[in-house]
Amino acid sequence: MTYQHILYEVSEKIATITLNRPDRMNAWTPIMERDVRHAMEAASADDNVRVIVLTGAGRAFCAGADMDALKGLDPDDVRRAANVPPFDMNRRPDWQARYAYYPSIAKPVIGMLNGATAGIGLVHALYCDLRFAADNTVFTTAFARRGLIAEHGISWMLPRLVGHAHALDLLMSARRVQSDEALRIGLVNRLYPPEQLREQTYAYARDLADFVSPSAIAVIKRQLYDVPFQTLAEATIDANREMLVALRGSDFREGVASFMEKRPPRFTGK
Repeated sequence: MTYQHILYEVSEKIATITLNRPDRMNAWTPIMERDVRHAMEAASADDNVRVIVLTGAGRAFCAGADMDALKGLDPDDVRRAANVPPFDMNRRPDWQARYAYYPSIAKPVIGMLNGATAGIGLVHALYCDLRFAADNTVFTTAFARRGLIAEHGISWMLPRLVGHAHALDLLMSARRVQSDEALRIGLVNRLYPPEQLREQTYAYARDLADFVSPSAIAVIKRQLYDVPFQTLAEATIDANREMLVALRGSDFREGVASFMEKRPPRFTGK
């Protein structure tokens, strides 16, 4: 597929999806929505991909919705978005919504936040599994200052990352949050100087791709995203069932063998 508003490449088992409207600070558009969804599906289905990195071109990750598109937005567009087909119909319906499909991807998704992360851009960052940011990044929910509400599930996702009180603060005030505060409240996992962000993010991604079992990651990711809907007993029963499968798998045998033989593992994801 030829993408219009993103770049897509695969190298060393890492797929990189780059929002590519640097002249507009990667402002979100319907075309970008389609491109990102297709690229995520492609990376998810590609056996040569073990990690996905989502980032932005230029000086921003995503500064929010394109205001020109927002001015002419049909209110019924929100209803039409409910008809988006499921990303993976075998995963929870909760993770099949318009933007909330990242948890359905059985591979780690790292948000490499290289600059301003606002509005719908912040929504996408939250749905990534991990967020590594440049230490000059500024964050804002933005919605309340545009007369909008907490959209696309951010009212559910944000409190689970930063807590109820911080989420209320960030959503009601829509104030600008500097990177050091973002790290302190748990909005991001790590901060790096801008010139080190790419190197450090890809070092982490390569470590996952080279030394961690893909089958283990897929199950662990599903477990953690299912937990908010489970009791402790249900989570334990689920873990016991998955443990039985793992113990019979080739990745378990390879993990033990590589440790005993003091060599890098050769995981197949089986």
